[in-house]
Parts: sequence; C-alpha cells; structure tokens
Amino acid sequence: MKTEAQPSTSSLANTSSTDTVICDSGSESHTWEDKGLVIWDAPSWTSEAQVSATRIAKAQARTSQPKPISVPEVAPSSVLKQKPLYEKVQMTEKKESEVLYARPFWSSKAEYIFAQVGFSVRPDYLWHFTYLWLNSGGCSFVAVYIFMLFLVGVPLLFLEMAAGQSLRQGSMGIWKIIAPWIGGVGYSSFMVCFIVGLYLNVMNSWMVFYLSQSFQYPVPWEKCHLMENSSGFDPACERTTPSMYFWYQETLKASDRIEDGGSPVSSLVLPFFICWCLVGAFMINGLKSTRKVIYVLVPLPCFIIVGLFIGSLLLEGAKFGLQQLLVAKIADVYNVSVWSVAGSHVLLNTGVGLGSVASLASYMPQSNNCLSDAFLVSLMNLLTLVITTSFNFCVLGFWATVITHRCCERNAETLSNLIALGKLPPAASPPASLHENPTSVYNTWLSGLPTSIRSMVLHEVSECNIETQFFKAKEGPKFVFLSFVEAMSFLPLSVFWSFIFFLVLLATGLSSAIGIAQG
Repeated sequence: MKTEAQPSTSSLANTSSTDTVICDSGSESHTWEDKGLVIWDAPSWTSEAQVSATRIAKAQARTSQPKPISVPEVAPSSVLKQKPLYEKVQMTEKKESEVLYARPFWSSKAEYIFAQVGFSVRPDYLWHFTYLWLNSGGCSFVAVYIFMLFLVGVPLLFLEMAAGQSLRQGSMGIWKIIAPWIGGVGYSSFMVCFIVGLYLNVMNSWMVFYLSQSFQYPVPWEKCHLMENSSGFDPACERTTPSMYFWYQETLKASDRIEDGGSPVSSLVLPFFICWCLVGAFMINGLKSTRKVIYVLVPLPCFIIVGLFIGSLLLEGAKFGLQQLLVAKIADVYNVSVWSVAGSHVLLNTGVGLGSVASLASYMPQSNNCLSDAFLVSLMNLLTLVITTSFNFCVLGFWATVITHRCCERNAETLSNLIALGKLPPAASPPASLHENPTSVYNTWLSGLPTSIRSMVLHEVSECNIETQFFKAKEGPKFVFLSFVEAMSFLPLSVFWSFIFFLVLLATGLSSAIGIAQG
C-alpha cells in the first residue's frame, strides 16, 4: 500500500507544479495559484496528510534549487510590467496635447449671449421685419411669427447650440463627427458664410459711405443739387425724391438697365476695405479681442435705439404711425403665405444652419445649460425687433406727415399761380392760414368746395393723403430704409441724427459680420 501511494503523490505534485501560474503582474507581486482540477491516480483511501507532506517537500526542493527560467517565460512578465508604464506615458502626452490645443472659453455668460444676439440682429432683417409687419397683416403677422419662433426657431437654435457645445467644433468638424459621409454639409455652410460675409460687408460699406457724407450741412440726400452752369435743379432728382436720387446715382451709381455694364464704384472701394480691416482687427486675437468689442457693438446700439424710440414719440405724426402699428388683420392668420413668410424669417433671423451659432457655442463648457440660452437669445432677438419696428413706425409716420404737408403747400402754390393766370376761378383760392397745419387746413378746405370747383382743383393738382403716403413703404424693405433716411433729414440737427442712425446700423452690421466670419 505504501509503495503504490508514492507514485500517486509524486504525480500529484507534478500536476500541481505544472498547473501554477504567475498572476497579478500589474502590481508586481507573484502569487501561486492552483489552476484546473487535480486528477488523483491513487486509490481513494490515500490520506490528505501524505499529500500535504509531499507538497511541502516539493516546494522546499524548488526553493533550494531554483529552476532556470527561459527567455520566453521572462518576456511575457516584462511586457506585462512595461505596459502600464507605456500607457501612462501615452496618456500624459495626450493630456499635454489637449492642454496645448485646448479651445478657449468665453470669460462670462454675458459675452456669449451678446455674441449670439449680435450675430442674429442684422440691419437688413430689421427693415425686412418692418416691411412684413406693414404688409402681412400687422399684429396678426407678429402673432404668427412668435408662434413659429417657439415652434421651429427655438428647437433648431437649441439643437445647433447643443451640437457646438458638446462636440466643441465648428460647422465642418461637427458634420464630420456626426457622419463622415455628409461632411460636405459643413463645407457648404462654410461657402454660404463666405458669400454672406461678402454681401454683409458690402452693406456695411454703404453705411460707412453714408456716415462719411453725414458731416455735410445740409445732408446731401435732403435736397436736390443745382445743375452746373444753371439755376435749375437736376431733372432726374426732381422726378423722384432726393433720397432715392442719392441712393441710386451717388451711392450705387446704378445704370438705367441691367444690360448696361460699368466699372466698379470707386467711392465704395475704400469703405469696403475699411469694413474688412475692422472685422480682421476685431478677430485677430481670437476671443481676447472679440470679447472686448462685443461689449461695445451689441449693447450700445440697443441703448441708442431705446433712446431714439422714446424721442420719436414726440415727433409729429408718431401717433399715426403707432396706430398703424397696432392694426391687426385677422383674415391673414388663415393665409398660408403669411405662415410661410413668418417661418422663413424666423430661420433667417435666428441664423440657424450657417454654422455660426455652433461655432460661437463651442467656446462654452459642456456643462452649460444651452436650452435656457436658446430661449434667452430668442427673446432678446424678438424684443429688439419689436422696439426697432415701433421706432421705425413712429419715424415713418413723421415722414408721411412731413411729405403730406409739403404736398399741400406745393398744391396751394400751384393753385395760386393758376388763379393768377386766369385758368381757375377765384373761388379755388386756398386759405391763407395754410402754414399752421397744412394737411388739416388744406383737406378741410378742399372737402368744403363745391363739387364742380373741387373737380377742377383735383384735375390740376395731386392728391395729398397721409395714409397713401405712409403705405408707400409697402413697396419693399429698401424703400423703408430710404424713407427712414429721408425722415432723418427732416429733423432739426439732421447732421447729428443721421450720424447716430448710421453709426447704429454700422455697429449692428459689424457684430453680424463677426459672427459670420466666426462661422
């Protein structure tokens, strides 16, 4: 029995020794562990004490005479020991590169909100919104616009802010991360931003040109200029208004037909170069220079517009303009074209899809609440539109009143000349107190004439109606702008008010150009 048990215990020791491995090399401590199931060749009655004694003897023999370890056995343990060190060095280099190329942050939340609002509030959108308010149902259009703003504009604005903030990339980088196959969308938005930036700085060059001409008294768009070597005015200017003539002939130097070409306008080359130099100077040091400029370009026009709106309430005709502002056409709510125009203006006014919103949001930490930012930017944008449009309506009411007054005075002068020539009877003579309130006195006198004489008077002169004159602004957003420019020339100290007005437009245009260039 003893002789048969010895081979069994020796085979057990060999099995246990070959089934031991070195583990936990990461902590560099060797522990012996039995692996697998030991198969006993001895009979079941072999005692556990003999097995234990054999294991102890074999362990002592292995300790006293260590077996030479071959190179293939050392290599895995050395690799295991060096792998954590390699990973540690690699992670350190990665952290250093992330710190080296880290994207900066806005120093405060106010800078970020100002940048988003400054990008979305563009001068041409202000005139376009005034035109839509006047031409698409009044307050009914505004109700549709607000509904579309919170239904479509805020979710899309939040989505673009979240994408830029979480991925910390511009438009091209975001689309590559979302799906490499549609990375061309980012390049397309880059091209759109490039073209829009060129066009936006062309508008800014117009503002610089008007700003430079505002130092003359009177301003050149207030009256028609006299012809050289002649005592008469320019016939082309007399056929239209002075503001229209200055816009097309002096600023744009437009030809009579689109087929007629011409050289570039030399008077706008320097303003265009100045605008790009300003945008470059504002962005040359990244956020360090942009954040300083944002505090001036965005709040300053807002304060000036609020002050101008309060002052415009005292103008003659401002009450008539505010009355037209509060007109609501309920039938336009059921008009599909009104909804379409309101939705498109929401997309244009929020600036989604160009990549600028995402690029500006990429400088915010990932923990920022971009949902509240989307609501705040939309509300500030809407408030700016409402205040600016109210100011525009007051000034347009003043403009229509002054033009109607001048029309009545011109008609009274024409009637006096016709009576002196004997072409009209003396009963058609206008009242002498016309200078006190020309429109009211003239219309009251005209309505009190006999039917035959009134028809003779209307055949010789044009009709002077303040509502007809006011709704000429429906001809287009550009006409609204030109009417506003002409109204500034009617005010006392027209040079000062024109300078302030074009300074506000230039500031809003430059802040939008910074956002476009960022995209």
